Amino acid sequence: MNNIVINYLLINFLKKFFIVLLIFYCFGVILNLFEEVEFFKNMDVSIFTPLVLTSILIPGLLIKILPFIVFISSMWFMIILRNSKDLLTLKFLGYSNLKIFFILAITAFVLGWTILIFANPLTSSLSKYYEKTKSNYSKDIDHLVSFNKNGLWIKENLEKGDRIISAAKPKDFNLIDVTIFHVSEDNKLIEKIKAKKANVENFNWILEDVMIFKHQDGIFDIRTFDNYEINSIYNHDKITSLFKNFDTMSFPDIVLNYNNLINKGYNKPFLIQSLHTMLVLPFFLLLMTGLASIFTMNTMKKSDNFRLIILGLVTSVLTFYLKDLSLALGQTDRISLVLAIWAPIIALSLFTFVGVLQINEK
Repeated sequence: MNNIVINYLLINFLKKFFIVLLIFYCFGVILNLFEEVEFFKNMDVSIFTPLVLTSILIPGLLIKILPFIVFISSMWFMIILRNSKDLLTLKFLGYSNLKIFFILAITAFVLGWTILIFANPLTSSLSKYYEKTKSNYSKDIDHLVSFNKNGLWIKENLEKGDRIISAAKPKDFNLIDVTIFHVSEDNKLIEKIKAKKANVENFNWILEDVMIFKHQDGIFDIRTFDNYEINSIYNHDKITSLFKNFDTMSFPDIVLNYNNLINKGYNKPFLIQSLHTMLVLPFFLLLMTGLASIFTMNTMKKSDNFRLIILGLVTSVLTFYLKDLSLALGQTDRISLVLAIWAPIIALSLFTFVGVLQINEK
């Protein structure tokens, strides 16, 4: 009998969750589709291109609002359960409000870890494909920057030709092991510059221990300099901003390669923020089911449904606002970044603990 009851609760809860998820997905596709169509309106692309790009972008965005989706799903499920005779049947079988909450909370917790471990790598790959495809059509394609396992690559459009820069990794305000290729408009090598280090604090780069290979009339002229200056549209701030966006990096990638990513020059505070923001997700989902339980199981009157829904939605939005406010305090170093991410979860845990104990007495 226990297995039948648990399966009943799980199936109906997950059914509500996937329906709400699908509604949010369709809503997100419709909203973003207008933006994608606007982006491609003057380009020779298929009508399906904006639709495909929108379709692969939205799953990653849904993970960011997953707690809100779980909250709505939980509210919907519990209101239907409370208004039907099923709740009385469950209580007759010995299932208290607290026991029902635990089953749903554990389900949400496991769902959170399942999404982090299995769904998140997929959405990260889709986000990476989205960004790569959009960059191919971008008007700023003359100036491109990428960062991969081989290091940093920068392409700049010059008045005559292109400049391609590669470096092993950023360190403080410097790029290490820098190689610069100056290529003509017909893709012929004009000049190659090698430097052990380049200070990129400003847009005027200062290169150290420099060798310049200049190709002219079939002859290479080699010169050396202790210091050499070049102008670039990139400085330290613009380069390090590359390492603040972890949407294309999955939870397993960050966990397994954390130290390696820091050694490669990734921004440590943003790496910490991304990791802990993902780690709190399962706990956040668990607590949102608790919040939904508090608002739906504190009364048995059907007339209270509308008031409870509005109150629950306002509370969930307020919870997200406080979470973002706490994160902002952490980003400005007013409090520890890790504490800023976990503090709302701790506060919500205390509120949920007290509230769930009260619904158990109903």
